[in-house]
Amino acid sequence: MAPQPSIIATSSVATTEKIISTMKKQIAAMATILATSSVACAYPTISQIETPPEPVKIPVVEYKSSWKCPGCNENEKYVLEQLQEKTKISDPIALSTILGNIKSESNFYPNICEGGARVSYDQCYRGGYGLIQWTSTGRYLGLGFFCKKYDCDPSSLEGQVRYMINESHFQKVLPEFEGSGFTIAQYMVPAYYWLGWGIKGYREEYAYDYTKKLVWT
Repeated sequence: MAPQPSIIATSSVATTEKIISTMKKQIAAMATILATSSVACAYPTISQIETPPEPVKIPVVEYKSSWKCPGCNENEKYVLEQLQEKTKISDPIALSTILGNIKSESNFYPNICEGGARVSYDQCYRGGYGLIQWTSTGRYLGLGFFCKKYDCDPSSLEGQVRYMINESHFQKVLPEFEGSGFTIAQYMVPAYYWLGWGIKGYREEYAYDYTKKLVWT
C-alpha cells in the first residue's frame, strides 16, 4: 500500500530543514576556524617588526713593517720601537749604532748609577745616571725637569726614552741618524757628539752584533 502524499511531504520538509540546520552549523564552525587562523597567521605590520641591531664595526689596524730584534730583551725592543716610532730613523746600521752605544753606557738598565748601583733618580749622587748615563749637572737635572713637566718617572725606561729622544743633544744629531748609507764607524761620529763618552770601549762591537739581530718584519 503506497503512503499518503501528505505524509511524504511532511517527512521531506523535516529532512530538508535538518540538512540546512546541519550545514549552518558546519559553516559557522568553519568561519570560526578561518577567523582564528587568520589572526594566528596574519603578517606583522612594519611597525611591529623590530629594527635589527647595527652590526659591530671592528676597527682595522694597519700593520706597519719595521726593524725588530727577536733575540733582544724587552728593554732593547722598547727602545728600538720608540726610535722608529718617534723619529724617521730607518737605516738598520744607524739603529744598531744607537743601540750599541746605549748598551755600552747602561746595558739598557734605566735605574743604574755610574759604578753599577741600581737606584732611583734622586739617589744617584755622583757620576752618570740612566740609559745613556746623563752626567753633567744640566743634563741630569734636565731629565728630572722633563719628567716633572710631562708627568713621567725619571727612573723608568719609558720616561728616560722620552727624554733621550727629545733632549737637544740628540735632536742636533738626529738628521745624521735619519740619513742612510753610512757605516757604523761613520755613525759613531754623531753618536760621540750626542753622548760625549770618555772611553769608547766596545761600542762598535755591540753595534755590529745588533746588525746581525735586526730583522725587517
